[in-house]
Amino acid sequence: MTVDSSMSSGYCSLDEELEDCFFTAKTTFFRSVQSKHLSKNVCKSVEETHRPPTLQEIKQKIDSYNSREKNCLGMKLSEDGTYTGFIKVHLKLRRPVTVPAGIRPQSIYDAIKEVNLAATTDKRTSFYLPLDAIKQLHISSTTTVSEVIQGLLKKFMVVDNPQKFALFKRIHKDGQVLFQKLSVADCPLYLRLLAGPDTDVLSFVLKENETGEVEWDAFSIPELQNFLTILEKEEQDKIQQVQKKYNKFRQKLEEALRESQGKPG
Repeated sequence: MTVDSSMSSGYCSLDEELEDCFFTAKTTFFRSVQSKHLSKNVCKSVEETHRPPTLQEIKQKIDSYNSREKNCLGMKLSEDGTYTGFIKVHLKLRRPVTVPAGIRPQSIYDAIKEVNLAATTDKRTSFYLPLDAIKQLHISSTTTVSEVIQGLLKKFMVVDNPQKFALFKRIHKDGQVLFQKLSVADCPLYLRLLAGPDTDVLSFVLKENETGEVEWDAFSIPELQNFLTILEKEEQDKIQQVQKKYNKFRQKLEEALRESQGKPG
């Protein structure tokens, strides 16, 4: 899937262990940093803060990245300093998503023609996406987190509000797996470039946008009804599991009693 990269604005930043650089992007990297106060919190080098990466520096980073990429998924640099490449997003959604009812999956033809199949019906249903599903996206260096989330939802024909979801970066540090929520203006491909192609160093995860208490007002009536149906089914499944477990215990106890009664005292 190719995500539109036209006129995206925002900033991209990495933790200190990945890169000591901060930049502001419009359609290229070549714009001055506008806030010293903000950059002070994400940069180690004062010199790097005032000087965004040059075209040559970006080219060197891309050449280094491509030399380590083993799956023919390298990055391609354009003359204007932007570049394209691939990221993989792991879907770890614990709650069901809302999709159009009775709609076939999107075909390549639909994607090319930008056909919105979700708009062809008002009927909705909910289901759980497979855990640990992975989607590979072809994006631009100017593609923001917000655009990545919208692109993923469109690909799976999810009609839920994009604000219900968030993109996280997952890193390994000191033997622990850490998650950090990305800003909607962050640029995932730049983070991928700085971290390198090794997904053990950095990977992306789509999760629910946890903001504390669930904002039930954000859901429509059909969505809430579908949630109730799913919860009732899960409740019945749990009840059956518990009943089956204790039925086995009862059978074993009864067998033990019969055996003890048949033995001489």
